[in-house]
Amino acid sequence: MTDPFSGVIGHRAVLELLTSDLSRPAHAYLFVGPSNVGKAMVARRFAAALVCGDDERCFRRAAAANHPDLSIIEPEGRTAVTVDQARTVVAAAVRSPLEADRRVFLFEEGGMLNDEAANALLKTLEEPVTTSSFILVAESEDELPDTVASRCRTVVFGRVDEAVLAAGIVETDLAVEEQATQVARIAGGRPGLAVTLATTPEAGAFRHFWLSIPMRLPDGPGGAFRMADEAIAAVDPLLATVKERQAAELGHVDESLVKALKERHTRDLKRATDTLHVAGLETLAGFYRDAAAAQYGAPPRNSDIPVVGLTQVAPPRAVANADRVLATVEALQANQRPQLALAVLFSELASDE
Repeated sequence: MTDPFSGVIGHRAVLELLTSDLSRPAHAYLFVGPSNVGKAMVARRFAAALVCGDDERCFRRAAAANHPDLSIIEPEGRTAVTVDQARTVVAAAVRSPLEADRRVFLFEEGGMLNDEAANALLKTLEEPVTTSSFILVAESEDELPDTVASRCRTVVFGRVDEAVLAAGIVETDLAVEEQATQVARIAGGRPGLAVTLATTPEAGAFRHFWLSIPMRLPDGPGGAFRMADEAIAAVDPLLATVKERQAAELGHVDESLVKALKERHTRDLKRATDTLHVAGLETLAGFYRDAAAAQYGAPPRNSDIPVVGLTQVAPPRAVANADRVLATVEALQANQRPQLALAVLFSELASDE
């Protein structure tokens, strides 16, 4: 069988660990890491390999979610994986596999297990069945009760080095070197986001917008809100690829599955939007970091920022501004409305001018 992780960009140490685990897998895994780093895609391939072993045809079926011994549990609606779904999984876990030697239950959005659902899984995790394995995917262990997380083998996915990310995009023929470098800078170590943006020509304009903000900070609250609207609108062209892929998927599913697929698409689109907002803010923070570093004689990380721009912000203020930007990332991750969070940020940055 070919490498189940062929084409995955980055995460070499994690992939080596999972490959070694295929012969003697743990009963339950918890894959954690930032959004869009590729952990769900790796989880799907790992699950398929657990079910199929060296059977390449079987692996392709399972990876496409078309195998009776690989169950992918989706949230019901937009909110949660429910206790009824969890109980159905528990009942299925004690039954023998239908075709393979092992059944695998994959929660690609494990962070959406509600407390009742997580508790319903707990007994099965405490008293494992040798022919069943569980894989839960979440952004952090904190999204699950400690009792559940502690009974899983945690696999941590970090961000991928920018150079590795760019090289991976070129090697997989997704983009030429210049576009790959641009995309890798925007993606901030997130292979999933980089792959999405690789064929998006507007990626350069998105980065230029965020790097231009320090030179055109607004006057007054009205200007701050207008700039916030610009920042939100700058995301839309980058989502075109996601929306096109989703439309194609909807055209190839049975009518009975359309509702669930649309709900998944809504969640995926929100995650992509949130990640792009954070990526833009990280680009802006990178500008201020480079402004301080350049004036103290350190090399800037972003070679495409004009030197004249880096000298317009005094180092102490540049450091303070970078902190403000990163605090806004935390505000967005705490579900503050993007327009309000960004308007407050731009107003604060302008107040020091």
